[in-house]
Amino acid sequence: MRLITVAGSPSTGKTSVIVKAAEVLRRDGLKVGVVKFDSLSTSDDERYRKHGIEVVVGLAGGLCPDHFFVTNIEDCLAWGQRAGFDILISESAGLCNRCSPHIAGVLAVCVVDTLAGIHTPKKIGPMLRLADVVVITKGDIVSQAEREVFAFNVRLANPKAAAVQCNGISGQGAMNVAFHLRGAPDIDSLEGRRLRFSMPSAVCPYCVGETVISETHQRGNVKKMSFEDRP
Repeated sequence: MRLITVAGSPSTGKTSVIVKAAEVLRRDGLKVGVVKFDSLSTSDDERYRKHGIEVVVGLAGGLCPDHFFVTNIEDCLAWGQRAGFDILISESAGLCNRCSPHIAGVLAVCVVDTLAGIHTPKKIGPMLRLADVVVITKGDIVSQAEREVFAFNVRLANPKAAAVQCNGISGQGAMNVAFHLRGAPDIDSLEGRRLRFSMPSAVCPYCVGETVISETHQRGNVKKMSFEDRP
């Protein structure tokens, strides 16, 4: 099964991009599932289900959503394998530009919004700088010059990433996004894999620099998701 992490600040259009790309992938006969990570609440799961996409939601509550992500992503992978997905997409809560829910060897996507300003790519941390693919949204609302400057600053921030324009409303560019998702590597297990960057400091092992994904490394302030009612 191919696993993909999708990260981005609030309201950049992550869900819209995933829905449009998933529609392309499903037309190609691929079974796509989504894990939506958020803080207190979300209605994005209703939108996914409306489009026939299987989804499970994880709410971090008072915990940092990225720490919540890393302590649950193994169980999410197992759920996706049981469900028989060809592709499982993890969508981050996207609360800040410092987030880093990307895993070494797992396709990493960052969604950025041109309306945030042309200098925004310079301000985003590992969420963008360590991504494999950067999806630029809402380019239809700004001028051609702004689009080009924004894309140029994305390339400066992460020269190695593929930069893709995508309109989450019309779906224009979704085929290009789907092309990159389709090329993600197969992931059988996350045991022993490492995050691409350490998490922000807080109160669990990942806060102080731990990067190994495994229950044996999860101590302190850890919150686990329930999959009892899932297949």
